[in-house]
Amino acid sequence: MATIESYSTAAGKRYMVRYRTPDRASTKKRGFKTKRDAEAFAATVEVEKLTGSYVAPALGRITVEELAPDWLARKESDVAPSNYRTLETAWRVHVQPRWGRARVADVELARVEQWIAQIQRDETDADGEVIKKGAGATVVIRAYGVLAGILDDAVKSRRLASNPARGVENLPRKLTKRHVYLSAEDVGRLADESGAHRPLVLTLAYTGLRWGELVALRVRDVEFLRRRLTVHDNAVQLGVDHAVGRTKSRRTRSVPVPEFILDELSVQCRGKGPDDLVFPGPDGSYLPRPKSDGGWFAGAVKRAKVQAITPHDLRHTTASLSVSAGVNVLALARMLGHTSAKVTLDTYADLFDSDLDAVAKSLHARYSPPPVPKVCPNGTE
Repeated sequence: MATIESYSTAAGKRYMVRYRTPDRASTKKRGFKTKRDAEAFAATVEVEKLTGSYVAPALGRITVEELAPDWLARKESDVAPSNYRTLETAWRVHVQPRWGRARVADVELARVEQWIAQIQRDETDADGEVIKKGAGATVVIRAYGVLAGILDDAVKSRRLASNPARGVENLPRKLTKRHVYLSAEDVGRLADESGAHRPLVLTLAYTGLRWGELVALRVRDVEFLRRRLTVHDNAVQLGVDHAVGRTKSRRTRSVPVPEFILDELSVQCRGKGPDDLVFPGPDGSYLPRPKSDGGWFAGAVKRAKVQAITPHDLRHTTASLSVSAGVNVLALARMLGHTSAKVTLDTYADLFDSDLDAVAKSLHARYSPPPVPKVCPNGTE
């Protein structure tokens, strides 16, 4: 059992708790101002020892930045290069400056919430002019995730009894971006205005490939007889370079291709070897994503006079055109590389509003009772 002793300091009487750790080593904690505080600590230690949740205070003295390298190294091997890059940036820009030198035992929930509020806040000058905008929801959530993940490692290594960052109440919510859908006629005009990139635009709009999946396609991945594309690689642009890895779902998928798209692809693949890229860049390597302002895609959008869209929006157009054509939701989910049909339904719920009307009509046609004959007052129908 723990014992409590008093001792004198320049600031007055203080109390010390002597106790044994679960491995029977003798230790102590000093500095309690009242005997009641010392007794409360001693009781807590005994309960933690009995429940197996005891953590030696010395282990909590390690700093957040001492634990960060191992966490980041593990993430580098677990996630896509583009994802790791955002995590490393979040650590370096937002987490390390505030929490790097903090001991894990000193991290408190209230201070984490204050930090979340701070990085969202705009910085203004003496005249009230905004000189630096606060971080958006995606950046804030990512930075919080990095801190919480590192502290999770502290819990796993028995340096903390629980994660003090879990349970915050002021995380911002991401705003769902409105999907932009083009009609088949819009897609045709956009493709015509894209010049040499016409096959690329049509392939994006009718197969639902992500940009990185499209530019990583090789001739061997185009199965003309089966009318399929085999999608297994994803070339993510990082600055001027590309990092090639697996698809977002880390699964190879087979994507159906309309015959008129295959006709376009046959011209695109003509004279190339099986390992050559279907849509290479000017230097033969991976095609860079078009610039959002002044690039070839933005120019084609303006000339075609369609809604302002990005190449990724053509993936949404694929979903819209497929639903309009009566494609099964399960097949659409496989085509887009979603983990389940639920993801597809949640992502494109607005495309299925008309199905609700069809449900009512079908139920009425199948189950409505026969009309009741109208009877006149004289007894005749």
